[in-house]
Amino acid sequence: MANTLSYPAATPAARGRQRLGGVVRTAEPFVLPIALFALWAVGAAQGWIPAQVLPSPQFVWETLSELATSGELWLHAQASLQRVLVGFVAGSALGLLLGAFMGLSKTVEAYLLPAFNALVQIPVLGWLPFVLLLVGIGEPLKYILIAKAALVPVTLATLQGFRQTPAALLEVGDVYGYTRRQQVLEIVVPTAVPTLFTGLRLGFTKAWLSLVVVEPVASSEGLGYLIVYGRQLFQLDLVMAAVIIVGALGYAIDRLLDLAEARVAARHGARTTAKGLL
Repeated sequence: MANTLSYPAATPAARGRQRLGGVVRTAEPFVLPIALFALWAVGAAQGWIPAQVLPSPQFVWETLSELATSGELWLHAQASLQRVLVGFVAGSALGLLLGAFMGLSKTVEAYLLPAFNALVQIPVLGWLPFVLLLVGIGEPLKYILIAKAALVPVTLATLQGFRQTPAALLEVGDVYGYTRRQQVLEIVVPTAVPTLFTGLRLGFTKAWLSLVVVEPVASSEGLGYLIVYGRQLFQLDLVMAAVIIVGALGYAIDRLLDLAEARVAARHGARTTAKGLL
């Protein structure tokens, strides 16, 4: 009979420590926000923070509840999400194509990258007058500026991801007789996936932050417009309510991109394992 190895079962105390460690790791990202909120609440209650500088959490919550009840909050959130998603998808698609072309061709990179690096130094606000003359003050203006904000990090991340493919893997592809297309689809792209998703997440962050710049331009709805409108009227409770919604929505979408990255990576790992078993 073949000898088998047996491992001692984990004791209840060890399992308890493992569960406690899991809870601690899950709670770690929320420690700082909770601490800051507690300082805010205590400072407002004790009068350490003047209401003209930072309204109390209760006042902000009441404003947020009024916006939600009236339906105004959903109107502004829907307008912002539509603008960001349209601009982000357009800018990311163009960035993926541009980065891929430069990553796969040294000649294309030599012609495009210097001009691209020069143009990307101009902030979104600097492009506003030029785009305004081209397309006017309608929604296309906002889509273009948001797309530009997403384009830059996605392009650079795609270029970096395509260029970081190990030479040894490409040599293995040559040994197996891979065509150029097979090398790109089976070796280059899977290797670049983590970097591509990093670029997409950073691109979404840039697009989301650009709302404050683009939405006040000839617009009467949107979370960015709400922030600027509240600041102009010195309604800091309105500003804080809009900032909280912007942060919550941005965090939720970033988590969705993180989950998508994990799923793509798991699928690629499973496919790689299956090929290795054939």
